Amino acid sequence: MPGMDHAPMAGMTEVSPPMQGSMSGTNMDTMQGGSAPADARSPDYSDGVGYGPLKPHMGGKRIVGMLLLDQLETVHGRDGNAQAWEVEGWYGRDEDKLWLRSEGEASQGKVEDGNVEALWNHAIATYWGSQLGVRHDFGAGPGRDWVALGVQGLAPYWFELEATGYVGSSGRTAARFRADYEVLFTQRLILQPELELNLYGKDDPARGIGSGLSDVQFGLRLRYEIRREFAPYVGINWVRRIGSTADYARADGQPVFDQQIVAGFRVWF
Repeated sequence: MPGMDHAPMAGMTEVSPPMQGSMSGTNMDTMQGGSAPADARSPDYSDGVGYGPLKPHMGGKRIVGMLLLDQLETVHGRDGNAQAWEVEGWYGRDEDKLWLRSEGEASQGKVEDGNVEALWNHAIATYWGSQLGVRHDFGAGPGRDWVALGVQGLAPYWFELEATGYVGSSGRTAARFRADYEVLFTQRLILQPELELNLYGKDDPARGIGSGLSDVQFGLRLRYEIRREFAPYVGINWVRRIGSTADYARADGQPVFDQQIVAGFRVWF
């Protein structure tokens, strides 16, 4: 202010501006950035929750239900256009619940291949459940019934896995393995890779199925979640028939390898 002496007052020591002294000689890299501590994140993104025995938690006794229409789509492949579905739902508590699922494909208003399963899911670990139930195959050829036993859950790094074995009449056996993952480009734009393998213990010519590894399917679907409960998607799907199943396909005029363009939507309640 005018007329005031700006020199330090008597008896007081001039002080450096804040942080001026403390910043001298400091390496800024140690204050921001650099390597994270070794225990900053779980290696498998589990946040410290183990994959061992199931731990009780609040809400474990509540009865909940959900219906997930994971894939309702139009398919364009070498054989022309078709419609496909993949649906699952459950009802019960965390420890035990009824689990229903179905998948298949239809063309020209006729189901070509489909199945439906009813399973009892029992939690055996924090992220895993055992499943016991029945499966019915329908579509082209005679229907087949199976007893099903398998596991389903969330593996490290958030891979959804499903492995199921089946035993049918006349000594028939089968197995199915599925894995899928979600890659988040944003909170709404999500890429979902999915792999499925089917194996059979013996030939079933009436349904065009050969023994051993029957077919491998791999798909990539990119969806946009307009709402969490509703998401349209587009994608591409590869189907490769193998062994005797490929021979049956050739004899029936069907492609052994099929690259399909798909478009549909995903919705849950």
